[in-house]
Amino acid sequence: MTEATSYTIEEVAGLLKVSKLTVYDLIKKGLIPAYRVGRQMRVDEEDLKQYKANMRMSKKPSAAEAPDPSRGREPKRQSVIISGQDVSMDLLSKQLEQTIQAAPLRKYSGSLNSLIEMYRGACDIVSLHLYDGETGQYNIPYVKRILSGEPFALFHVVLRQAGLYVKKGNPLNIQGFQDLSRKDVRIVNREKGSGARVLLDEQLRSFGITPSDVAGYHDIVTDHLSAASQVSSGKADIGVGSQHAAYMAGTDFIPVISEQYDVVVLKQNRELVQSVRDILNSEEFKSQLSQLSGYDTKMTGRLIYET
Repeated sequence: MTEATSYTIEEVAGLLKVSKLTVYDLIKKGLIPAYRVGRQMRVDEEDLKQYKANMRMSKKPSAAEAPDPSRGREPKRQSVIISGQDVSMDLLSKQLEQTIQAAPLRKYSGSLNSLIEMYRGACDIVSLHLYDGETGQYNIPYVKRILSGEPFALFHVVLRQAGLYVKKGNPLNIQGFQDLSRKDVRIVNREKGSGARVLLDEQLRSFGITPSDVAGYHDIVTDHLSAASQVSSGKADIGVGSQHAAYMAGTDFIPVISEQYDVVVLKQNRELVQSVRDILNSEEFKSQLSQLSGYDTKMTGRLIYET
């Protein structure tokens, strides 16, 4: 039996000659069915052909136009796009699939990039761990600035330790972010827009260290586990991220700050807001989180801020 052809989001964008954000918007509106394979969202070739056929048949094709059931096609289940890299968002996605009439789809973008995509209409739920050096707060300053004018609710998920990955035994005697200016240490950095990158840049600023003073500042990986693995393998001396990845990669961990990991949901979908609130406050969800290393659930489900 011949396996059906499927495309990545980037490939769909290329075939339709539109941006990836447009493709995500079409998926979100239920115009193009999609599904997750590992960390990738994929679209089957037949579904993409059907979408193009629907647009040709429509007198006024539009990304906001729903499929017409009179053409013999059942309306597709609307999708909810959840963006964030932490495993807690995978748990939330599985719970949502059982409680709402929508198909959760996962994106694995960093906190700041995800928040900007939410403002552009490409995400429904976004997880955040964005440290603001001016106020010492997590998340609220960024959400208020970027989602200005949008009604939203910000809920707490977990407290977790953020800090530095170092080699077993800490042979270079690294104590904290101030050591990044040393000539004998090399960092592996995270991508722009990630919470770990924001934390690093804010800490460098507080210590008066410029990026040009940091060896390896432009060596980039895109998730916590990759950063910890680079240190574990000896390719770097320091990585920035959460404690859970240090446990998985087999590095030592120097805690620097207790970071607040939250989710923001736009209030335009009140059913979704209530569902997220209920799941986060459920004993089942908290029990699943408590089994993960370095996750503190004492405030899980608490409403942090809303407009």
